[in-house]
Amino acid sequence: MAEEPPSNPFDAPSLDTERSLLIEVHDGGQNTHTHMKFRMESMLEEPGDGSIIHCPTLRDELTARPSPFIKNNYFGGGFVSDQDRVCLQSIKFATERSAGSRSHNNLLGLPNAAQHADGGVLEPHFLHLPDHAVRSGPRDTIYHSPKETNIAICTVGGICPGLNDVVRSLVHKALDYGVPESNVLGIRFGFRGFYDRTHKPVPLTRRMVEEIHLEGGTILGTSRGLPSVPEIVKRLDLWKIDILFVVGGRGGNAAAQAIHRECRARQVPCCVVAVPKSIDNDLLLIDKTFGFETAVEEAQKAILAAKVEASSAYRGIGIVKLMGRQSGFITVQASLAAGIVDVVLIPEVKFKLEGENGLMAYMETIMDKKGHCVLCVAEGAGQDMIEINGEQGVDETGRPILKDVGHWLKRKLKAHFEDADIKYIEPTTMIRSIPTTAGDRVYCKMLAHGAVHAAFAGYSGVTVGLVNTHYCYLPIPLIIQAPRKVDPDGELWNRLRSSCGMPTFE
Repeated sequence: MAEEPPSNPFDAPSLDTERSLLIEVHDGGQNTHTHMKFRMESMLEEPGDGSIIHCPTLRDELTARPSPFIKNNYFGGGFVSDQDRVCLQSIKFATERSAGSRSHNNLLGLPNAAQHADGGVLEPHFLHLPDHAVRSGPRDTIYHSPKETNIAICTVGGICPGLNDVVRSLVHKALDYGVPESNVLGIRFGFRGFYDRTHKPVPLTRRMVEEIHLEGGTILGTSRGLPSVPEIVKRLDLWKIDILFVVGGRGGNAAAQAIHRECRARQVPCCVVAVPKSIDNDLLLIDKTFGFETAVEEAQKAILAAKVEASSAYRGIGIVKLMGRQSGFITVQASLAAGIVDVVLIPEVKFKLEGENGLMAYMETIMDKKGHCVLCVAEGAGQDMIEINGEQGVDETGRPILKDVGHWLKRKLKAHFEDADIKYIEPTTMIRSIPTTAGDRVYCKMLAHGAVHAAFAGYSGVTVGLVNTHYCYLPIPLIIQAPRKVDPDGELWNRLRSSCGMPTFE
């Protein structure tokens, strides 16, 4: 029996939601761990040399045909087989105490035995993974007739470097397959464009998208807020859309999964493929998300400016607040790359202000030694320490609005260091609105091409990502089951602390 889509597909799935995302039927009388085992069995195939993640397809509802690229053997590069696979676990740790084992396990969704007294029972929001994933790339057999295929593309959530790159490459690769230009539609302002009559879809021609990668933002526009999944599927059916590409983060991918499920429930033959976007780099399994490299590069400019301000003033303190709601990857990587930050605060690591081992005491030693101090903080850090009057409220997607840790820190530091010259920099808009670096630009192109290949191969309810330096397809629920976070006991955080000599503020 088909299930209703989640009421809020932009929320991270709870255990119950995750159960409904991954299986069609379950026995409510079984315990949680039996549920989890059953869910994983429904996702796995056993090819004989280790398990492989099962990616859903619409092949039973579509007609197979030869790829139009057979004539030139895909430009001489050949085709990918469905039996090709990407290894998800590239390293085998000798013990749970090996450096990096916890971070690696958290990234893959594996249990950490060291965290559990009962021998490593799976955490509720993590699923044990198989050995392999399906390899991304062109197949010699496709399941859509290019000349008759209608495609829709939408970008959802906050802007991020690379959105235009992805849109451009999606269009180019679809046209390479032989899809008519008039059949590729851009949905305006995210999911809103499906049911807002003031913003009609626009045809995306090769000429229209030719130079959009040179600009930041998204040519299609974007929006936040909870989508009306039934209305979206109604439009997909009405417009006879065969393929929908959703470029978005955890919320956008969750919505894409809900649309995929609703299409199956209503028997609408539309392949839904996501391209994962997250400037915070907080998606599980994937090596990195597009735009992250660009964001780190740009964030360094703000850190360097804070260094100049702090070192030029008498007892100067430079504070830089960077993005990172739940994950501090931008803050850590930018600070590590800059090499001039004295203090780094992220959501994953608690800290205290006062006391012998507090932040203030450590900053006093830095000020006495260097005469100035540079502090970099992620926006989600210290939320449990900030006192406010009244309710903070929620944003348009239902997430709690973050308290302003940057200005709170500035006030606290000014009260403690009365003679200090404090400068505060918040480069959020600057970081996310710029064009991509060369590395991110190539990455966006590869992700977009992989998404188009997935759709023409009949896959639906999947996302494309780089795992262990190889491109593969993953069922959407796997990457959104929990946010990827910096491990306080992992190599990355330890490397940062050792490079700047920062203690733990506990």
